Amino acid sequence: MRPAAKPMKSKSPSRVIGWREWVALPDLDIPAIKAKIDTGARSSALHAYDLRFVIRGGRRMVRFKIHRLQRDTGHVVETVAPLVEKREVKNSGGQTTIRPVILTTLEMMGESWTIELTLVRRDEMGFRMLLGRQAVRERFLVDAGRSFYNGKPPRALRRRKKA
Repeated sequence: MRPAAKPMKSKSPSRVIGWREWVALPDLDIPAIKAKIDTGARSSALHAYDLRFVIRGGRRMVRFKIHRLQRDTGHVVETVAPLVEKREVKNSGGQTTIRPVILTTLEMMGESWTIELTLVRRDEMGFRMLLGRQAVRERFLVDAGRSFYNGKPPRALRRRKKA
């Protein structure tokens, strides 16, 4: 007779997020950006362009620009972050590209933690940021039928300021 199986320890998170959420990237001076939660993607990606690799204080850095709002190329955030590595990533179309990888702080649902972000042009994509499964693993369950469990930031952060 076989011994009874030990009950599995549940690492299942109790917090739920929707398939899209507003998040903040304070290290990159981004108070609010709409992210698509994509459990089919391993890594997270941020829309970035005009990438320049520099050395500062002996560290490899990447300087880049971000359009943090969908359908808005007028509002530009320029920032710099330490370069972790360059990595091959397969996109949703099956093409492999080499992307720079950075570490940054993500804030969502009253929590903050460090995530890896790959930098890539997402001009043609619906979302400026993709939050992959590695970033939410063991933290949240994803409700594919709802959005914005985290709420929405103030309107001023969701829209470009009028001149």
